[in-house]
Amino acid sequence: MTQWVYGFGGGSADGDASMKNLLGGKGANLAEMSSLGLPVPPGFTITTEACVHYYSNGQTWPDALAAQVAAGLKTVETVVGKTFGDASNPLLVSVRSGARASMPGMMDTVLNLGLNDQTVEGLAALSGDRRFAFDSYRRFITMYSSVVLGLSHDDFEEVLDDHKDRLGVTIDTDLTAKDWEKVVADYKAVVEDRLGQPFPQDPHDQLWGAVSAVFASWMNDRAKFYRRMHDIPESWGTAVNVQSMVFGNMGDTSATGVAFTRNPSTGEAKLYGEFLIKAQGEDVVSGIRTPQSLTRAGREEMGETAPSMEEAMPAVFAEFVEVVGR
Repeated sequence: MTQWVYGFGGGSADGDASMKNLLGGKGANLAEMSSLGLPVPPGFTITTEACVHYYSNGQTWPDALAAQVAAGLKTVETVVGKTFGDASNPLLVSVRSGARASMPGMMDTVLNLGLNDQTVEGLAALSGDRRFAFDSYRRFITMYSSVVLGLSHDDFEEVLDDHKDRLGVTIDTDLTAKDWEKVVADYKAVVEDRLGQPFPQDPHDQLWGAVSAVFASWMNDRAKFYRRMHDIPESWGTAVNVQSMVFGNMGDTSATGVAFTRNPSTGEAKLYGEFLIKAQGEDVVSGIRTPQSLTRAGREEMGETAPSMEEAMPAVFAEFVEVVGR
């Protein structure tokens, strides 16, 4: 039987860096990092061959794919000790595309998948932070609606801007748990108004909707244009990476960022990058908040006043430096 799903995380992986054609660049390197013992959140990759099969067979899934995805989810649940769709102890995942050749902008990431009106309450109780839970939920509704349901990101930005104006605040981190609950309710109303049906609440429906969106992104206009520009064959297909969530927006002890083990301009072997405390992925590049340098030297060089990660989170920074060294 064809293997359509390859797991990674927990110190081992089904694949490695040599399998880029099958697992895509992202999936192959997640597998490699897992095998090296780096702290990679567990997940699984749906292969590029599954995408090729999908388009070669009237946009239908391979027969064994659903069972293999279910098995992959079960393994992730075991590693992290959470259950996908469980109201009291929910596993949440991210979904990303990953072709064998880098194709920036082919499809946006979907974060926090698995949240619904029940699991958000479980996440709030588990974390002890209701604000974090509903901040994550509003992010998920925005991303899923834009990437999977085909709604405009601007519709949700308008709602958020209206709430900020009403509250007299300028940045997202100033909103409270109650504020985010109201935003979530308005976001769901936008979805129902535009589509004539509620925002999907079944986590498994959410997951397959996101997987479908990744495969569909292989044939969107942006991807076709990029392939023509860079001589990338349509027959290669793209992989799908499903990975358990970690949360950069879980209070002042969490962060997200972008890092290079070397200076990307000069090649000098010095850690280079930026981060944001109490944030998730797109916050770093959106321009809404100013990212902070990872290192004290970087902060001083840029003339920044906000503390670097080295200064603000020294224990985490030390662990990160050790990973970078490996």
